This record gives sequence, structure tokens and C-alpha cells, in this order.
Amino acid sequence: MALTAITAFWGVSMLFVITPGADWAFAISAGLRRRAAPAVLGMLSGHVLAVLVVAAGVGALVARYPLALTVLTVAGAVYLIWLGIGALRTPAVVREGAQLVEASPGRWMLKGLGISGLNPKVTLLFLAILPQFTTSSSAWPVSVQIAVLGAVHLVGCAAVYFAVGFGAGAVLGARPSAARAVGIVSGLAMIAIGVVLLVGQLVR
Repeated sequence: MALTAITAFWGVSMLFVITPGADWAFAISAGLRRRAAPAVLGMLSGHVLAVLVVAAGVGALVARYPLALTVLTVAGAVYLIWLGIGALRTPAVVREGAQLVEASPGRWMLKGLGISGLNPKVTLLFLAILPQFTTSSSAWPVSVQIAVLGAVHLVGCAAVYFAVGFGAGAVLGARPSAARAVGIVSGLAMIAIGVVLLVGQLVR
């Protein structure tokens, strides 16, 4: 597999990763609640599943059926709205002396898995873009090429999402009012993205 193809895909992949969206909003929300690690690991697990699906050839099958992609997008939109409402109902910062009760790390991992697994941005990257960087004439099987490109993407995801999550916790952790404001914005962002995706599917 040509190094130029890997480098080119890495560039495209990073454009997706560094663009703020539902994944950033979720990482920030988790970071403010000291749950960045399990949340990001959950999101990365979703990306791994996406790579395996495409490598197994299921991605091409799904891509041929627009209804399947529509169902995934609608499910992702509803899930984002649900998470956003939850973030607004449970502020990341409480008044001094109060106890903030958080979900277990396992719950945050499952939420992260749902965020990435139902994220249309991830679906677009793996189903529509990644296969274009593979070639049947390569000495490597297409499934191996997909696995390599997926690994490159995962490294970039891990670096950015961990930085966003832990950065939010470290920078805003000592600033209750700022943390609360950012937490509200993150919740609203997830709701807004979910609504836009949902409306986009319903008005077709």
C-alpha cells in the first residue's frame, strides 16, 4: 500500500476529527464530569466497529441501500438530542457543598459508543470516503488496507478527543461558572446537530 495513500487519507481523516461536532461536544461534557477517559474509549470503540464493518464488506452493502443510511442517521439524530437534553438536565457543575452524582464509567463508554456508532460524520468517512483510498491492485488485500487506514484514523481520534476531554476538565474544572456555561453550550450543540440531521432527513 502506497505511503502517499495513507498520508492523504490521514489528512482527510484529521479534517473530520478536528471539526467540532457532536463528538467534541460529548468529549467536553464528559471532561467536565471527570469521565473523559471512558467516554473517549467508548467513542474509539465505535470507530473500531465501523472499521471492522467496512473491512468485512458490510459497509458496501449498507451503502447500496439508502434507506439503511437514513435509518442510521435518524437514530443518530434522536440519540444526540437525548444526550443533549440529559446534559442540560444534569449540569456538570453544582453549587459548592453539593454532591454531583455521575453515571458509572461503563455508562459513559456505552454513550461514547453510541455517539460514534450513530454519528453521520463517521458513517460518511468510513462508508463513502475510506474505500476510495484502497486499490485492488495492491499487494495487500483490501480488508488489510482498510484496517491500516482505520488504525491511522484511530490514532488521530485518540489524540484529539483525549486532548479535548481532559483539556476541558483541566481548564474549566476550577472555573464553575465557565464550566457550567460550556456544559450548557455542549448540550445545546448536541441538540442542535441532532435537530438539523433529523429535519434534513424528514424534509427530503
